[in-house]
Amino acid sequence: MKIIGIDSSGLVASVAIWEDDTVIAEYSTNYKKTHSQTLLPMLDQIKKMTDLDMDTVDAIAIAAGPGSYTGLRIGSATAKGIALALDIPIIEVPTLEGLAYNMWGTTDFVCPIMDARRKQVYAGIYEFDPELNAVYPQSATDIYDITDKLNEFGSPVIFLGDGVPAYGEIIKERMEVPYKFTPAHKNRQSAASVVSLGAKYFKEGKAINADDHSPVYLRKSQAENEGPQSFVV
Repeated sequence: MKIIGIDSSGLVASVAIWEDDTVIAEYSTNYKKTHSQTLLPMLDQIKKMTDLDMDTVDAIAIAAGPGSYTGLRIGSATAKGIALALDIPIIEVPTLEGLAYNMWGTTDFVCPIMDARRKQVYAGIYEFDPELNAVYPQSATDIYDITDKLNEFGSPVIFLGDGVPAYGEIIKERMEVPYKFTPAHKNRQSAASVVSLGAKYFKEGKAINADDHSPVYLRKSQAENEGPQSFVV
């Protein structure tokens, strides 16, 4: 079985290929280029490196959101285009579950945090018991609420995601339980985690038709929140 994984939910662009319980290739960049410039060339590179025949791919695993509105739309369009062309299903992996899966096997709680701007974060709380389990499902909230929730649970916790540098000082001030910040090689989105978790979901029958896929935003865009604007000429 072969699955392509895609994550463009944040600044990181990441593509991976999973084959028979092994991630055989991953290509990730964390640089200021639009995902429309990077995703397909990255996929083409690892396809060539692994001699991948696209007609042998069984599914596409996509980080389905939340995250950057533009990034999610680009990733969704890329995944749908490939899946429709190959007539294969899409596996939707919640972005924060994919991030938490970076820390597979830890006995601590895992709290991925993404900076949602306007003083909000996308965050969730997870544990491995022994498989990934959502103690507090991904949601749009503020950093104070998520730190209060973690203090209530009273368990050691690992933080990761691009929300950590944005809110690290607040975390340090408010946490009453032991905590850690994930090191650089594990603290951002990874298509290898998305495709590995996606393969698990695929085996459990959690795949959908490509036509039915759409990103999960969790909140309205800034334009939708602000509504129509009036201009004085």
